[in-house]
Amino acid sequence: MTFANKVILITGGASGIGQAACLAFARAGAHVAVADRQFDGAQATAKMIADNDGRAIAIACDVTRAVDCETMVAQTVAAFGRLDVAFNNAGVGGVLSSVADQREEDWDRTLAVNLKGVWLCMKYEIPALIAAGGGAIVNNASLAGLIGFRNAAAYSASKHGVIGLTRSAALEYARQNIRVNAVCPGFTDTPMVSTMHDISPRILEGTLAISPMRRLGTPDEIAAAVLWLASDAASFVTGQALAVDGGMSAT
Repeated sequence: MTFANKVILITGGASGIGQAACLAFARAGAHVAVADRQFDGAQATAKMIADNDGRAIAIACDVTRAVDCETMVAQTVAAFGRLDVAFNNAGVGGVLSSVADQREEDWDRTLAVNLKGVWLCMKYEIPALIAAGGGAIVNNASLAGLIGFRNAAAYSASKHGVIGLTRSAALEYARQNIRVNAVCPGFTDTPMVSTMHDISPRILEGTLAISPMRRLGTPDEIAAAVLWLASDAASFVTGQALAVDGGMSAT
């Protein structure tokens, strides 16, 4: 899978899966726009790429703000001349709560980042991809977008929504040479999951106990799936939600 001279835009690129994807695309020859609300983290990722002779820029972006998403795409095109691939990865875990006890502000925040944020990114990425003659979008959904989880209704609803959005966009833009897919990671060794473990170790430990592979995934394993979905090796794949979850969704 080569991305020589391709331009890749990744949100949530400061850490975890997003950072792993930025580094993997750079190793495959891509020019990478690293976007994140935490600009210092985005700069650190971009520097890691530059230190290994790659090309990258850092962009500050809050994906819940339309103006930020529009500016993010414009900065990417201004820096590199085009956009070929977008990985809409930015997301939050939300607050663990039963449905009846969920606070409205926590629900709204989770949906704003995880679902509205993906839509806003696509809203401005798609015209740039069309201008480049086509390309690929990969949205980060989750195992929680395929099955339900107790006390995670807002997160699960947002990720189910990402899959529905992905499928609709895939149908709308297939004839314009844009493929749209989602990756659905299971429990992965990222700061988000570490925070969950700190809050309630029993939740994570109980989940791993029933996981077929009895371990967390790694950010690099998820990034590898993202690269495949974005590559020419997946040229006939669109509208799909690819589980990368150690077999959890098969149980």
